Order: sequence, then C-alpha cells, then structure tokens
Amino acid sequence: MAQNIYDKPEFFAGYGQLPRSVHGLDGAPEWPAIRAVLPDLKGLRVVDLGCGFGWFARWARENGAAQVIGFDLSENMIARARKDTSDPAIEYRIADLELLALPEASFDFAYSSLAFHYIEDFDRMVRTIHAGLVPGSRFVFTIEHPIFMAPTNPGWLTDAEGRRVWPLDRYSAEGKRVTDWLAKGVVKYHRTIGTTVNALVKAGFSIRHVEEWSPKAEQIAATPDLAEEVDRPMMLLIAAQR
Repeated sequence: MAQNIYDKPEFFAGYGQLPRSVHGLDGAPEWPAIRAVLPDLKGLRVVDLGCGFGWFARWARENGAAQVIGFDLSENMIARARKDTSDPAIEYRIADLELLALPEASFDFAYSSLAFHYIEDFDRMVRTIHAGLVPGSRFVFTIEHPIFMAPTNPGWLTDAEGRRVWPLDRYSAEGKRVTDWLAKGVVKYHRTIGTTVNALVKAGFSIRHVEEWSPKAEQIAATPDLAEEVDRPMMLLIAAQR
C-alpha cells in the first residue's frame, strides 16, 4: 500500500498553501507544457490518477470530456474535490494506485500529475493503465524528475568556488527514497528516465513526447524563484499512446 502522506494534517495544510493548490492548473508552471501535448478531449472518457483537488477533472469536462473518473488515496483530497465539483459526469473514488484495477478498454485518455513517484511498482501501474485504455488512446503524465529525486536530502549546495550545485546521490541506485517536504518522512521511489520510458514500452505504449520541463523566460520574469529549474529540472513530462 502506498504511503498516505496527504492525509497527515501538517502535510495537507502545507500542500493547501501551494500556488497549484490555491490557483489550480494556472498555478502550476508546467501546465502550458502539459496542455500542449493533450489530445482533443471532446467526447472522451477520462481517468485521472492521483486526481487531488479535482482541478484537471473539472478542466477536462469544461473542454468536452464526456466523463471523468478521478482516483486518489487521500480522503482529504477526495473530500475537497467532491466539495468543489457539482458536475454529475465527474466521479471521485478513494483508491490506492498500487492496487488499482481498471475495467478493460474503458477509457479513452489517462492523465496523472505528480503522483507516480509515490508508486513503488511502476511497471504494474502502467500495465493497468494500458489495459484500461482503448487502442489508440493517449496517456499523459508528469513525475518528479529523477535528477530531482536522486538526492536523499534535496537542496542546493555550494562548491569550493562558491557556485550552487545540485547534489546527485546514487542516481543509478533505484528504489525507495525518504525526504522531508511539508512533513517529515515522505516516501518516494526513484527511477531513472530509462527505466521509466522502458516500462512504458514494455507495457505496449508508444512514446510520443518526452520533456524535461524548464520554465520559459516570461515565467521566470514573473516568478524569479523558477530560475533554478533551468539548472536542475524538477519535472519530467511524458506523453504516450496505447
């Protein structure tokens, strides 16, 4: 079973203050890059894996999706998503993605935002998604970039010449990593880019787009803190097709 860190009071309180929690998709700097690789959602049955507050589910319906089902392990997340959603074509379910089973060929598009780095058995997850999609369907997701995941204690260091450097720690040693972010003892699972992509290929997906996301100049001008993402990508965006 995946760690349910989002239902810890201190974590949930901190998460609720993040720009992406307050402003939704427009508060996520990677959203323009994600939107650029999304298919036309008109008439599609959509599954949102790790749906959080339901921001994408509602956006999908506003952009023509016929139905959206969102899964999340966190009772707090699902409660907030249900509170903020009045559309009967959107359904939210509490589910552990580590154990999730989807009805075969029941969805036309699968989406996930920053959830799969909490999943230990990524191979099983992508096989489940592949089985749940109809042939030709698209699958778009983001995860924390493996470079960002690799340090056991993420944070910039200073080298002997006073330059900021990102400390890579056993990048090729995949598996469980424990860090402190919004709360102590947050469990994530580090995988290299190669392992991530090969899991998709092995499951039967074709890779359509891979992006090591970095902010545009205008985003940095508006939010100077994003400048560090140019030197050390925090997110990996992948679009695949069944």
